[in-house]
Amino acid sequence: MIDPVSMTISGTTRLYGVIADPIDHVRAPMVFNPVFAKDGVDAVMLPIHIRPDDLTETIRSISRMPNFGGVCVTIPHKMTMAAMCDELGLAARITGAVNAVRFDDGRIIGDNFDGQGFVAGLEGEGVSLNGANVLMIGAGGAARAIAVALATSGASRLTIANRTEAKAAEITTILADHFPEFEAQPLNMDALPDALAEADIIINTTSLGLHQGDALPCALKGAGQNAVIADIIMIPPVTAWMAEAEKQGLRTHPGRHMLDYQRDLIAQFMRF
Repeated sequence: MIDPVSMTISGTTRLYGVIADPIDHVRAPMVFNPVFAKDGVDAVMLPIHIRPDDLTETIRSISRMPNFGGVCVTIPHKMTMAAMCDELGLAARITGAVNAVRFDDGRIIGDNFDGQGFVAGLEGEGVSLNGANVLMIGAGGAARAIAVALATSGASRLTIANRTEAKAAEITTILADHFPEFEAQPLNMDALPDALAEADIIINTTSLGLHQGDALPCALKGAGQNAVIADIIMIPPVTAWMAEAEKQGLRTHPGRHMLDYQRDLIAQFMRF
């Protein structure tokens, strides 16, 4: 909720959005609107619910609005949105996914800060990646960005588990092309037990946990007692998977840190 005392919306206010489907889990307005108010920036960020079938038409329309500066992008639009961009930053080109898009005189310019934000969040919260054996669940747009950032983080190995192993293999191929010295391998979900036992950090990059009653990304039985269980889901702040990890006495790392630690990068890119 925007505080009317600290922020006034007028005809000069610049608009930004965050796009998703569903929309109720997004945190970007809660992160950026207080910054606008504190710094005296005449701007507001709004949640914009766009169905996948309406994405192209809606983005083409709002990108032509002179007072609309851009959008943050989340599930399920990251890869589709990247294909719509006229220009991509390096991380977006490597991953084929964006999480921030700037509108510039009708041109759509995208980049991806998820990976940098996630890695910075781990390090900022005291989770060391140096020599870490990382297990990642999921192979979507966020997974690609995080995988690229992990390749230059000091981690020793990355295993990517996904129901469709070929999608995980696509990411490991990207990593092999750009970071040949980094060890990464795909894994079918059926082969998880051994990987769980060996992992220092286990990351959920799927959408499982957004809704009450969702299945867990994976069972945590067999995970090492020193393993860190990390999620990228921001709302709810404690997913069922993280709650299960806490019951087992495992250290957890919530999804909010991924956005909090990339806030300044996105602000610079969006030219707030």
